[in-house]
Amino acid sequence: MSPESGSIARLRAVEVSGDESVVEGPLRGYHHETYVVPLPGATGAARAARWKCREPRSNLLWFDRRCFTSEEQLLRVLQGRIARIPDVFEIDGLALQRFVEGRTLGSLYGAGQAVPHDVVRQIVELFGELAAVTSETLPVERRCHPEDRPADGDTAGFMERLICFTEQRVYEKNLPEFEALFAAIGLDGDSFRRLRKHVSGLRERPFCLLHADLHRENFIIDADRRLWTIDWELAMVGDPLYELATHLHLMRYPSWQRHRVVEQWRRTVETVRPGSSNGWRHDLRLLIDYKRAQSVFTDVIREALSLGHGAYASGPRLAHVAARLYKILADAALPLGLESVPAPSSIGTALVRWQRAHAGDVRIGEP
Repeated sequence: MSPESGSIARLRAVEVSGDESVVEGPLRGYHHETYVVPLPGATGAARAARWKCREPRSNLLWFDRRCFTSEEQLLRVLQGRIARIPDVFEIDGLALQRFVEGRTLGSLYGAGQAVPHDVVRQIVELFGELAAVTSETLPVERRCHPEDRPADGDTAGFMERLICFTEQRVYEKNLPEFEALFAAIGLDGDSFRRLRKHVSGLRERPFCLLHADLHRENFIIDADRRLWTIDWELAMVGDPLYELATHLHLMRYPSWQRHRVVEQWRRTVETVRPGSSNGWRHDLRLLIDYKRAQSVFTDVIREALSLGHGAYASGPRLAHVAARLYKILADAALPLGLESVPAPSSIGTALVRWQRAHAGDVRIGEP
Protein backbone atom coordinates (compact mmCIF):
# COMPACT_ATOMS: atom_id res chain seq x y z
CA MET A 1 0.00 0.00 0.00
CA SER A 2 1.43 3.40 -0.98
CA PRO A 3 1.76 6.16 1.64
CA GLU A 4 -0.96 8.14 -0.16
CA SER A 5 -3.50 5.30 -0.24
CA GLY A 6 -4.74 6.05 3.28
CA SER A 7 -4.37 9.84 3.15
CA ILE A 8 -7.23 12.17 3.97
CA ALA A 9 -7.10 13.70 0.50
CA ARG A 10 -7.35 10.35 -1.28
CA LEU A 11 -10.06 9.03 1.01
CA ARG A 12 -12.06 12.19 0.39
CA ALA A 13 -11.54 11.90 -3.37
CA VAL A 14 -12.83 8.32 -3.32
CA GLU A 15 -15.81 9.40 -1.25
CA VAL A 16 -16.65 12.29 -3.57
CA SER A 17 -16.32 10.26 -6.77
CA GLY A 18 -17.91 7.09 -5.43
CA ASP A 19 -15.45 4.97 -7.43
CA GLU A 20 -11.79 4.49 -6.49
CA SER A 21 -10.92 3.44 -10.05
CA VAL A 22 -11.65 6.92 -11.46
CA VAL A 23 -9.45 8.79 -8.97
CA GLU A 24 -6.31 10.23 -10.59
CA GLY A 25 -3.33 11.27 -8.51
CA PRO A 26 -1.63 12.38 -6.45
CA LEU A 27 -0.71 15.17 -8.85
CA ARG A 28 2.70 16.78 -8.72
CA GLY A 29 2.73 19.70 -6.29
CA TYR A 30 4.59 20.97 -3.27
CA HIS A 31 1.97 22.48 -0.99
CA HIS A 32 -0.97 20.12 -1.53
CA GLU A 33 -1.71 16.47 -2.09
CA THR A 34 -4.17 16.66 -4.98
CA TYR A 35 -6.44 14.16 -6.73
CA VAL A 36 -8.70 14.62 -9.75
CA VAL A 37 -12.17 13.09 -9.89
CA PRO A 38 -15.39 13.28 -11.91
CA LEU A 39 -18.57 14.06 -9.98
CA PRO A 40 -21.32 11.42 -10.12
CA GLY A 41 -24.78 12.91 -10.38
CA ALA A 42 -23.54 16.30 -11.56
CA THR A 43 -25.33 17.96 -14.46
CA GLY A 44 -24.40 20.33 -17.26
CA ALA A 45 -20.86 21.72 -17.30
CA ALA A 46 -20.08 20.22 -13.89
CA ARG A 47 -20.77 16.73 -15.22
CA ALA A 48 -18.44 17.21 -18.19
CA ALA A 49 -15.58 18.46 -16.02
CA ARG A 50 -13.16 16.87 -13.59
CA TRP A 51 -12.55 18.41 -10.18
CA LYS A 52 -9.61 18.72 -7.78
CA CYS A 53 -9.87 17.22 -4.32
CA ARG A 54 -6.89 18.26 -2.20
CA GLU A 55 -5.48 18.69 1.28
CA PRO A 56 -2.41 20.65 2.47
CA ARG A 57 0.65 18.46 2.90
CA SER A 58 1.73 18.04 6.50
CA ASN A 59 4.97 19.38 7.98
CA LEU A 60 5.69 21.75 5.12
CA LEU A 61 7.59 25.01 5.34
CA TRP A 62 5.56 28.02 4.16
CA PHE A 63 7.80 30.79 2.89
CA ASP A 64 5.17 33.11 1.41
CA ARG A 65 2.46 35.27 2.92
CA ARG A 66 -1.10 34.10 2.52
CA CYS A 67 -3.64 36.91 2.61
CA PHE A 68 -7.07 35.40 1.94
CA THR A 69 -8.84 32.89 4.14
CA SER A 70 -10.13 30.78 1.26
CA GLU A 71 -8.76 30.40 -2.25
CA GLU A 72 -12.12 29.01 -3.37
CA GLN A 73 -13.97 32.02 -1.97
CA LEU A 74 -11.59 34.33 -3.84
CA LEU A 75 -12.13 32.41 -7.09
CA ARG A 76 -15.90 32.72 -6.73
CA VAL A 77 -15.67 36.49 -6.34
CA LEU A 78 -13.31 36.78 -9.32
CA GLN A 79 -15.56 34.87 -11.74
CA GLY A 80 -16.41 37.20 -14.62
CA ARG A 81 -13.68 39.65 -13.60
CA ILE A 82 -10.61 37.52 -14.31
CA ALA A 83 -10.85 35.48 -17.49
CA ARG A 84 -10.09 31.76 -17.45
CA ILE A 85 -9.69 30.83 -13.80
CA PRO A 86 -10.94 27.57 -12.24
CA ASP A 87 -14.65 27.28 -11.51
CA VAL A 88 -15.65 26.29 -7.98
CA PHE A 89 -18.29 23.65 -7.24
CA GLU A 90 -19.61 22.77 -3.78
CA ILE A 91 -20.70 19.27 -2.86
CA ASP A 92 -21.85 18.41 0.66
CA GLY A 93 -20.15 21.53 2.03
CA LEU A 94 -16.84 20.72 0.31
CA ALA A 95 -15.58 23.34 -2.18
CA LEU A 96 -13.87 21.79 -5.20
CA GLN A 97 -11.92 23.56 -7.92
CA ARG A 98 -12.40 22.56 -11.51
CA PHE A 99 -9.36 20.79 -12.95
CA VAL A 100 -8.18 22.78 -15.96
CA GLU A 101 -7.45 20.36 -18.80
CA GLY A 102 -4.31 21.16 -20.76
CA ARG A 103 -0.56 21.46 -20.33
CA THR A 104 1.45 23.81 -18.15
CA LEU A 105 3.27 26.60 -19.92
CA GLY A 106 6.50 25.26 -18.42
CA SER A 107 6.02 21.84 -20.02
CA LEU A 108 5.68 23.51 -23.42
CA TYR A 109 8.27 26.28 -23.05
CA GLY A 110 10.81 25.77 -20.28
CA ALA A 111 12.52 28.42 -18.15
CA GLY A 112 14.71 30.66 -20.29
CA GLN A 113 12.79 29.93 -23.47
CA ALA A 114 10.77 32.57 -25.29
CA VAL A 115 7.01 32.45 -24.85
CA PRO A 116 4.86 32.73 -28.00
CA HIS A 117 3.28 36.10 -28.75
CA ASP A 118 -0.29 34.86 -28.36
CA VAL A 119 0.50 33.59 -24.86
CA VAL A 120 2.29 36.78 -23.81
CA ARG A 121 -0.71 38.76 -25.01
CA GLN A 122 -2.97 36.77 -22.67
CA ILE A 123 -0.57 37.17 -19.75
CA VAL A 124 -0.56 40.94 -20.28
CA GLU A 125 -4.37 40.92 -20.44
CA LEU A 126 -4.34 39.16 -17.07
CA PHE A 127 -2.20 41.99 -15.64
CA GLY A 128 -4.85 44.45 -16.81
CA GLU A 129 -7.66 42.44 -15.22
CA LEU A 130 -5.76 42.28 -11.93
CA ALA A 131 -5.12 46.04 -11.98
CA ALA A 132 -8.88 46.63 -12.17
CA VAL A 133 -9.58 44.67 -8.94
CA THR A 134 -9.12 46.84 -5.86
CA SER A 135 -9.50 46.11 -2.17
CA GLU A 136 -12.77 48.03 -2.07
CA THR A 137 -14.26 45.81 -4.78
CA LEU A 138 -13.05 42.54 -3.28
CA PRO A 139 -15.49 41.25 -0.62
CA VAL A 140 -13.35 38.33 0.50
CA GLU A 141 -12.41 37.45 4.08
CA ARG A 142 -8.73 38.01 4.86
CA ARG A 143 -6.45 36.10 7.17
CA CYS A 144 -3.56 38.57 7.23
CA HIS A 145 -3.08 40.86 10.23
CA PRO A 146 -4.11 44.54 10.01
CA GLU A 147 -0.46 45.63 10.10
CA ASP A 148 0.07 43.61 6.91
CA ARG A 149 -2.44 45.81 5.08
CA PRO A 150 -0.73 49.16 4.39
CA ALA A 151 -2.78 52.05 3.07
CA ASP A 152 -3.50 52.14 -0.64
CA GLY A 153 -0.45 53.39 -2.52
CA ASP A 154 1.97 52.91 0.39
CA THR A 155 4.46 50.83 -1.57
CA ALA A 156 7.18 51.40 1.04
CA GLY A 157 4.90 50.00 3.73
CA PHE A 158 4.01 47.07 1.49
CA MET A 159 7.70 46.28 0.97
CA GLU A 160 8.43 46.59 4.68
CA ARG A 161 5.79 43.97 5.50
CA LEU A 162 7.26 41.61 2.89
CA ILE A 163 10.73 42.03 4.40
CA CYS A 164 9.34 41.53 7.91
CA PHE A 165 7.74 38.25 6.83
CA THR A 166 11.01 36.99 5.34
CA GLU A 167 12.98 38.14 8.37
CA GLN A 168 10.62 36.80 11.03
CA ARG A 169 8.91 33.79 9.46
CA VAL A 170 11.73 32.47 7.30
CA TYR A 171 15.02 33.59 8.86
CA GLU A 172 14.38 34.01 12.60
CA LYS A 173 11.89 31.12 12.89
CA ASN A 174 14.45 28.73 11.41
CA LEU A 175 17.53 30.06 13.22
CA PRO A 176 17.62 27.25 15.82
CA GLU A 177 18.22 24.76 13.02
CA PHE A 178 19.96 26.80 10.32
CA GLU A 179 21.93 29.58 12.07
CA ALA A 180 25.31 27.88 11.53
CA LEU A 181 24.57 27.25 7.86
CA PHE A 182 23.37 30.83 7.30
CA ALA A 183 26.47 32.21 9.00
CA ALA A 184 28.80 29.98 6.99
CA ILE A 185 27.57 31.53 3.74
CA GLY A 186 27.56 35.11 5.03
CA LEU A 187 23.96 35.63 6.19
CA ASP A 188 22.98 37.13 9.55
CA GLY A 189 20.55 39.60 11.08
CA ASP A 190 22.35 42.54 9.48
CA SER A 191 21.40 41.17 6.07
CA PHE A 192 17.91 42.60 6.54
CA ARG A 193 19.19 46.00 7.62
CA ARG A 194 21.19 46.17 4.41
CA LEU A 195 18.23 44.91 2.37
CA ARG A 196 15.94 47.60 3.78
CA LYS A 197 18.45 50.28 2.90
CA HIS A 198 18.83 48.93 -0.62
CA VAL A 199 15.09 48.94 -1.45
CA SER A 200 14.24 52.28 0.19
CA GLY A 201 12.68 55.15 -1.74
CA LEU A 202 9.90 53.35 -3.64
CA ARG A 203 7.38 55.55 -5.46
CA GLU A 204 3.68 55.39 -4.65
CA ARG A 205 1.34 53.35 -6.85
CA PRO A 206 -2.37 52.50 -6.45
CA PHE A 207 -2.83 48.99 -5.04
CA CYS A 208 -4.69 46.17 -6.77
CA LEU A 209 -5.15 42.41 -6.56
CA LEU A 210 -1.94 40.40 -7.05
CA HIS A 211 -1.72 36.71 -7.90
CA ALA A 212 1.87 36.89 -6.56
CA ASP A 213 2.98 33.56 -8.06
CA LEU A 214 2.69 33.90 -11.84
CA HIS A 215 5.22 31.37 -13.12
CA ARG A 216 5.17 28.83 -15.94
CA GLU A 217 3.68 26.00 -13.87
CA ASN A 218 0.73 28.15 -12.79
CA PHE A 219 -0.32 28.83 -16.39
CA ILE A 220 -2.26 26.14 -18.27
CA ILE A 221 -2.62 26.12 -22.06
CA ASP A 222 -5.78 24.33 -23.18
CA ALA A 223 -6.51 22.65 -26.51
CA ASP A 224 -7.69 25.97 -27.99
CA ARG A 225 -4.46 27.82 -26.97
CA ARG A 226 -6.30 29.69 -24.24
CA LEU A 227 -4.31 30.61 -21.14
CA TRP A 228 -5.72 29.68 -17.71
CA THR A 229 -4.31 30.87 -14.38
CA ILE A 230 -4.33 28.46 -11.44
CA ASP A 231 -3.09 28.33 -7.82
CA TRP A 232 -4.33 31.61 -6.33
CA GLU A 233 -3.41 30.66 -2.75
CA LEU A 234 -0.71 33.35 -2.43
CA ALA A 235 -2.91 36.16 -3.80
CA MET A 236 -2.83 39.48 -1.96
CA VAL A 237 -3.60 43.17 -2.40
CA GLY A 238 -0.60 45.40 -3.01
CA ASP A 239 1.84 47.08 -5.37
CA PRO A 240 1.13 46.21 -9.03
CA LEU A 241 4.83 46.58 -9.87
CA TYR A 242 5.58 43.82 -7.34
CA GLU A 243 3.40 41.49 -9.43
CA LEU A 244 5.49 42.28 -12.50
CA ALA A 245 8.78 41.89 -10.59
CA THR A 246 7.72 38.51 -9.20
CA HIS A 247 6.59 37.37 -12.65
CA LEU A 248 9.86 38.37 -14.31
CA HIS A 249 11.90 36.77 -11.51
CA LEU A 250 10.04 33.47 -11.84
CA MET A 251 9.53 33.31 -15.61
CA ARG A 252 13.16 33.75 -16.69
CA TYR A 253 12.28 35.29 -20.04
CA PRO A 254 15.13 35.81 -22.52
CA SER A 255 16.29 39.41 -22.17
CA TRP A 256 14.78 40.65 -25.44
CA GLN A 257 11.33 39.32 -24.50
CA ARG A 258 11.60 40.56 -20.94
CA HIS A 259 11.87 44.15 -22.23
CA ARG A 260 8.80 43.68 -24.41
CA VAL A 261 6.76 42.23 -21.54
CA VAL A 262 7.66 45.20 -19.32
CA GLU A 263 6.58 47.70 -21.96
CA GLN A 264 3.31 45.88 -22.68
CA TRP A 265 2.62 45.63 -18.95
CA ARG A 266 3.21 49.37 -18.53
CA ARG A 267 0.83 50.36 -21.31
CA THR A 268 -1.86 47.95 -20.12
CA VAL A 269 -1.94 48.84 -16.43
CA GLU A 270 -1.77 52.57 -17.15
CA THR A 271 -4.84 52.25 -19.34
CA VAL A 272 -6.73 50.41 -16.59
CA ARG A 273 -5.52 52.43 -13.58
CA PRO A 274 -3.38 55.48 -14.27
CA GLY A 275 -0.37 55.68 -11.98
CA SER A 276 0.08 51.90 -11.71
CA SER A 277 3.50 52.09 -13.36
CA ASN A 278 4.67 55.25 -11.59
CA GLY A 279 8.44 55.15 -11.03
CA TRP A 280 8.82 51.74 -12.67
CA ARG A 281 12.22 52.46 -14.22
CA HIS A 282 13.72 52.99 -10.76
CA ASP A 283 11.61 50.64 -8.66
CA LEU A 284 11.38 47.50 -10.81
CA ARG A 285 15.06 46.78 -10.28
CA LEU A 286 14.68 47.17 -6.51
CA LEU A 287 11.66 44.88 -6.36
CA ILE A 288 13.45 42.20 -8.37
CA ASP A 289 16.41 42.60 -6.03
CA TYR A 290 14.09 41.89 -3.10
CA LYS A 291 12.85 38.73 -4.81
CA ARG A 292 16.46 37.61 -5.30
CA ALA A 293 17.26 38.26 -1.65
CA GLN A 294 14.12 36.45 -0.49
CA SER A 295 15.09 33.44 -2.58
CA VAL A 296 18.41 33.10 -0.75
CA PHE A 297 16.80 32.36 2.61
CA THR A 298 14.07 30.08 1.29
CA ASP A 299 16.33 28.15 -1.09
CA VAL A 300 19.11 27.60 1.45
CA ILE A 301 16.61 25.90 3.76
CA ARG A 302 14.85 23.91 1.04
CA GLU A 303 18.05 22.74 -0.62
CA ALA A 304 19.61 21.71 2.68
CA LEU A 305 16.53 19.67 3.58
CA SER A 306 16.38 18.12 0.11
CA LEU A 307 19.88 16.64 0.35
CA GLY A 308 19.04 13.96 2.86
CA HIS A 309 22.05 12.33 4.47
CA GLY A 310 24.32 9.30 4.16
CA ALA A 311 24.94 8.63 0.47
CA TYR A 312 23.68 12.08 -0.45
CA ALA A 313 26.23 13.90 1.70
CA SER A 314 28.70 14.03 -1.19
CA GLY A 315 28.88 13.51 -4.93
CA PRO A 316 27.07 15.04 -7.92
CA ARG A 317 23.91 15.93 -6.02
CA LEU A 318 25.82 17.93 -3.42
CA ALA A 319 27.88 19.65 -6.12
CA HIS A 320 24.71 20.59 -8.01
CA VAL A 321 23.07 22.07 -4.91
CA ALA A 322 26.21 23.99 -3.94
CA ALA A 323 26.52 25.43 -7.47
CA ARG A 324 22.86 26.43 -7.48
CA LEU A 325 23.13 28.17 -4.10
CA TYR A 326 26.28 29.95 -5.26
CA LYS A 327 24.39 31.46 -8.20
CA ILE A 328 21.46 32.46 -5.98
CA LEU A 329 23.82 34.13 -3.51
CA ALA A 330 25.72 35.89 -6.30
CA ASP A 331 22.48 37.25 -7.76
CA ALA A 332 21.49 38.63 -4.35
CA ALA A 333 24.91 39.93 -3.28
CA LEU A 334 24.04 43.57 -3.95
CA PRO A 335 20.72 43.84 -2.05
CA LEU A 336 22.10 41.78 0.85
CA GLY A 337 25.30 43.79 0.98
CA LEU A 338 27.57 40.76 0.63
CA GLU A 339 31.16 41.83 0.07
CA SER A 340 32.01 38.38 -1.26
CA VAL A 341 30.22 35.14 -2.05
CA PRO A 342 31.73 31.85 -0.83
CA ALA A 343 32.87 29.49 -3.58
CA PRO A 344 30.69 26.47 -4.42
CA SER A 345 33.21 24.22 -2.67
CA SER A 346 32.87 26.25 0.54
CA ILE A 347 29.08 26.14 0.29
CA GLY A 348 29.28 22.37 -0.19
CA THR A 349 31.45 22.04 2.91
CA ALA A 350 28.97 24.09 4.93
CA LEU A 351 26.12 21.87 3.74
CA VAL A 352 27.97 18.69 4.73
CA ARG A 353 28.66 20.11 8.20
CA TRP A 354 25.01 21.02 8.58
CA GLN A 355 23.93 17.53 7.48
CA ARG A 356 26.22 15.86 9.98
CA ALA A 357 24.94 18.09 12.78
CA HIS A 358 21.32 17.26 11.90
CA ALA A 359 21.64 13.64 10.79
CA GLY A 360 18.82 12.56 13.09
CA ASP A 361 16.40 15.30 12.05
CA VAL A 362 13.25 13.68 10.67
CA ARG A 363 12.68 16.62 8.34
CA ILE A 364 15.82 15.91 6.29
CA GLY A 365 14.78 14.72 2.83
CA GLU A 366 11.11 15.72 3.18
CA PRO A 367 9.30 16.63 -0.06
